[in-house]
Amino acid sequence: MTTQRLLAALVIVVGVLAVIAGVIYFTVEAKSLPSFMGQLHGDSAHRTLRGIVALVVGVVLVAGGLAAARPRPAR
Repeated sequence: MTTQRLLAALVIVVGVLAVIAGVIYFTVEAKSLPSFMGQLHGDSAHRTLRGIVALVVGVVLVAGGLAAARPRPAR
């Protein structure tokens, strides 16, 4: 596996993790989030802005990783 494909795979994995974090931000109340995601005690709102940013960043990373991993035509 070439270095470019290895880096592309790493970018795709990070992108998928960002998409998962975005979904968690949309579906879990702020008071119930894991502490490493910025838990707020007593707040029942969702972290919508963080969810949007995480989803956008995740989609961009996955698309970039897939573009970098695609086979190049032989010259």
